Amino acid sequence: MCGGKQIIVAIVAIVGSLSLSCVAQAGMTFGGWNFNGPQGTTAPSVGSGTAATIGGVSANFSTGDPADDRAVPAENKGWNLAGFAAQGTASGERGAMFHCSTVGYESAVVTWHERHSNSASRWVQFQYALDGVTFTSDGIANAGVFEAALGGEVWQTERRVDLASIQGVAENSKFAIRIVSIFAPTTSAYAPSSLTANYSPAGTIRFDLVNFQGVMVPAPAALALGVAGAAVANGGFRRRE
Repeated sequence: MCGGKQIIVAIVAIVGSLSLSCVAQAGMTFGGWNFNGPQGTTAPSVGSGTAATIGGVSANFSTGDPADDRAVPAENKGWNLAGFAAQGTASGERGAMFHCSTVGYESAVVTWHERHSNSASRWVQFQYALDGVTFTSDGIANAGVFEAALGGEVWQTERRVDLASIQGVAENSKFAIRIVSIFAPTTSAYAPSSLTANYSPAGTIRFDLVNFQGVMVPAPAALALGVAGAAVANGGFRRRE
């Protein structure tokens, strides 16, 4: 009879451990924007949050990235920003900002798709804010700088920033990111996305498929199940010895 109890206890422990493992390792999208709809929208398509322009840029909706194969073609939209800074001014001040709470998640990763017109800045920077207000690129690979390496009028797909190592990102209700137009590195001027064009403030940068992904933080009940199951199983096996 004791052997049967020990088997049951061992099963409970295994189930608890597997539950914790699944919770700890399964990444998921907890917030995101695809901008899709008959007219386009900045309402989140996954989770909750806000999308806004910063620095006085204007925005409308245009054709989204064809990579969004879940959208009805006529409703596949991207968020198109224009009205960037004059040449030689306001680097890192104009672009798009997204607030998305990470409460319940850790090991956050942000991905997005981006399309520059020929005369838009060739370079953008990803920044994050732990308080929703003070933005930085500290701790991000390449200081969060991305180049429109494929030139203008081409979707730059699967932009990705891993924030897992940044203290304060996980479980943060005020978390926000922004993507801003910047000068070409080591210069004080914007470079055009197309090498055959001239930079213009009227150039556009379009965003699509902005996603926040992460790993669910185990709920207290799941933690208790795993710990209790392991403890009981350990006690049972010791008694058997």
